[in-house]
Amino acid sequence: MDIILVPGFWLNASAWDAVTPPLVAAGHTVHPLTLPGMGSVDDDRSGIGLEDHVDAVVAAVDALDDDAQVVLVGHSGGGAVIHAAADRRPGRIARNVYVDSVPMGHGSVINDALPVVGHEIPLPDWSVFDEPDLVDLDEDLRARFRAVAIPTPVRVASDPVTLSDDRRYEVPTTVIACEAFEGFDSPSSMYRHFIGAGSPYTAELAALQDYEIVDLSTGHWPMFTRPGELGEAITAAVSG
Repeated sequence: MDIILVPGFWLNASAWDAVTPPLVAAGHTVHPLTLPGMGSVDDDRSGIGLEDHVDAVVAAVDALDDDAQVVLVGHSGGGAVIHAAADRRPGRIARNVYVDSVPMGHGSVINDALPVVGHEIPLPDWSVFDEPDLVDLDEDLRARFRAVAIPTPVRVASDPVTLSDDRRYEVPTTVIACEAFEGFDSPSSMYRHFIGAGSPYTAELAALQDYEIVDLSTGHWPMFTRPGELGEAITAAVSG
């Protein structure tokens, strides 16, 4: 199976380096992506919007054999990107895997509340994040993350998601849930609570015809905190 790996904010293809070994060992072909503007800190991000990131994923799908079924994996903000890509190519996607993320509905924005500097969003101070985000991200991992972090184009965070093809609801989906906020005994129980309560955050997920939620309890960046286990969880999801 061809697996396209889409990183979230501040990360590029290198974020998946320690995640891919279980996938490769299982016989899959991995395609970690570096999205537009995320090659280096020196890239020009001024004209890059969310659709540019979606187009890059669609182009990666189109570059594969026409009869190839593809799995898309999106972490954090990359979840909105893969959902929009599946909207563009629903017949090509065998499964979407959301890593501590959910599909976002038409007109949603990923996160327009992050601190902006010019045309980009640098990795903020850790105080901007909630405590569950930072679980297992010790000082060494925080330093490693900050050393490789690349600012995200501001419009990727603030442009509305555009969706138009209801066949996206037919794409089988796995959510790898990592964070549990106070009052919930597991990440998956938190997601199911939101679904049951009719939360807008999980409305698009609840509309899917075939989805599962699995737990990988850690913080928001399992590619740093539990990379091997993340790779195994993606491998299990791909196996269905």
